[in-house]
Amino acid sequence: MTPFDAYKTYLALKNHFTKESYDYHKYCKKTRASLDSFYKRKDRYFFEKTSRQRSDKEVESFFVANFASSDDPQSLWIGEIIRIGETKYSEWKKKIQSLSYVFKEDSEKIFSSYQLEELFDCSKGHPPLLKSFLSSKISLETMVIYDQIFHYVKDFDKKLKDPIWESVSIRIRKYNPFLNINVFEYKKMLRQIISENK
Repeated sequence: MTPFDAYKTYLALKNHFTKESYDYHKYCKKTRASLDSFYKRKDRYFFEKTSRQRSDKEVESFFVANFASSDDPQSLWIGEIIRIGETKYSEWKKKIQSLSYVFKEDSEKIFSSYQLEELFDCSKGHPPLLKSFLSSKISLETMVIYDQIFHYVKDFDKKLKDPIWESVSIRIRKYNPFLNINVFEYKKMLRQIISENK
């Protein structure tokens, strides 16, 4: 990967995580970036270093980790990634490597307080699932896995018309394609947790 390719990967992923209409995979990572504008950037050295030190897949994962870990991908700028990106990437890799453990912990926490139906109940405003995420009791990864199991995001989108849910909804939907998991295994794990907490 050239430094310019690393820059284009960054731009494409920024578009993916912040724009409803842009899909990183569907548009094959295409952006309108020009080589001229790249060479005028003061932070060019960062993309040079990134492309030199990482494989193509790692460059992609590095930026995915930073956008997925940000509470507000819209306001995440390159200076912040240069400053704390490495830390965010390391934390994310650890989480992904122990994803089944993270999911199990999160699920045990949530099902010790709520029944399955209660968890997705939007009748009184924000459902317990969303409240648990907003109070950092469960991770974004768990929210994504729950959507892969229960497909609740579309339902919440219809029922919750507020900016808080909208910002969480786009984060879940945009992160979803990057989280490759064995849904069957996670369903099995969840069934066991639910039956233990009945």
